[in-house]
Amino acid sequence: MSAESPTQRLLTRTALGVFHLNGQFISVSDAMAREVGLTAAWWQVLGAVNRTPAPVASIARTMGITRQSVQRIADLLVSRGLAEYADNPAHRRAKLLRATPAGSDAIRRLDPAHAELAAALLAELGEEGFAETARVLERLSVAMESVSGTVTER
Repeated sequence: MSAESPTQRLLTRTALGVFHLNGQFISVSDAMAREVGLTAAWWQVLGAVNRTPAPVASIARTMGITRQSVQRIADLLVSRGLAEYADNPAHRRAKLLRATPAGSDAIRRLDPAHAELAAALLAELGEEGFAETARVLERLSVAMESVSGTVTER
């Protein structure tokens, strides 16, 4: 087994950091969402369509997860009356998912906890640090999108 190069170690550190951060966000989000009868995953999908309805495939692309995962959650949200499917004028077969009033209310009830977490992170990171964190993560996402096709084609 060969030793990792410095660049590989940076990738490993980055990946482990992102995986750990994802776990932290899911844990905190699940705790917040549980207070209004949701899970973090339900909140994520419902939040994506709270203001603007969207097809499941579009939600999946935006979130970087599989269409099938979003479809399962969307169907669950619909069965619980938190979302509904609507006709899509742009595509006959791909229905739009949209929040119902009950779904929008659940998202609205999450706002105080969401604001509290945002304020706590702002206090911890500072305004400039918080903004830079968001920019770095956005850059990393764009870079991963750019290189992921070239790596998987081998």
